[in-house]
Amino acid sequence: MYEKENMILETRHLVKRFPVANHRYLTACDDISLKFYRGQTLGIVGESGCGKSTFMKMLVHLEEPSAGEILFHGEDILKFSKKKRRLNRCKIQMVFQDPMASFDPKMRIRDIICEPLLNFNLISKKDKNSIAKEFLEMVELPAEMADRFPHSLSGGQRQRIGVARALTLNPEIMICDEATSALDVSVQKSIMELIARLQREKGISIGFICHDVALVGQISHQVAVMYLGNIVEILPGDHLKDQGRHPYTKALMSSIFHLDMDFQKKIESLEGDVPSPLNIPPGCPFQNRCKQRIKRCLVEKPYLKEIGEQHFAACHLDI
Repeated sequence: MYEKENMILETRHLVKRFPVANHRYLTACDDISLKFYRGQTLGIVGESGCGKSTFMKMLVHLEEPSAGEILFHGEDILKFSKKKRRLNRCKIQMVFQDPMASFDPKMRIRDIICEPLLNFNLISKKDKNSIAKEFLEMVELPAEMADRFPHSLSGGQRQRIGVARALTLNPEIMICDEATSALDVSVQKSIMELIARLQREKGISIGFICHDVALVGQISHQVAVMYLGNIVEILPGDHLKDQGRHPYTKALMSSIFHLDMDFQKKIESLEGDVPSPLNIPPGCPFQNRCKQRIKRCLVEKPYLKEIGEQHFAACHLDI
């Protein structure tokens, strides 16, 4: 499943720092190395502000990395010329959390879907009707919806339009940034089924950001757990529920309520606040919230090490 020839994109030691007042820097992503494979979903979970969205935005050129490499089929896209970088945008597309914020409210659905194709001169204006119909059918919406405006659609319908627009350029990678978080549970399910079907049919790689840890584990082939800009654990998605080993991963999983859980077992809360990314402590970034910390955690930052098959964790403990 994770053969080198199936790898589409790899980030190596990717860093993003934002300058703030008094010559200080906010570190949003710190030394992120992850891989995207053809036809596979990479899920990223973590609390708000941990750097998930910033990481994905760097992949689609919405944020410029401070350091590191983004290798797309072995080439560092950060070294591309402006022209080559623009063309590369076709291959990595994004579905945003709030489609209304990413759509022009004055544009009809037909124009929203076809805008990327027109921007790259891949179709003429006379082709818009047929193209819009094709992609509406692809995301299971009626063709007559092409004449409507975004405000007249439901949240689920708008998100399907967002998926359709992302697919028009035939990308190899589709980034879904909290694409289901604003939807009802039943609508979430239908959107995820749609994305899974399109992935099977087109063989695209998906980067999936979500606060719903259980959902990420169900739909992702591989999951990266992120805390304060750092990847603390990487493991297969179907192992997340029972085989997560990092103390932070365990805390996230213990926060999930499910029907077969042991209600006699005490629920362990995750105490303490996330340190400011302006003042990250030395040592392990999770040290002030970890009940298992040892002296080494206070002075030495742990790095990812392999602890099982396709399973990595950044922890000094014998986990």
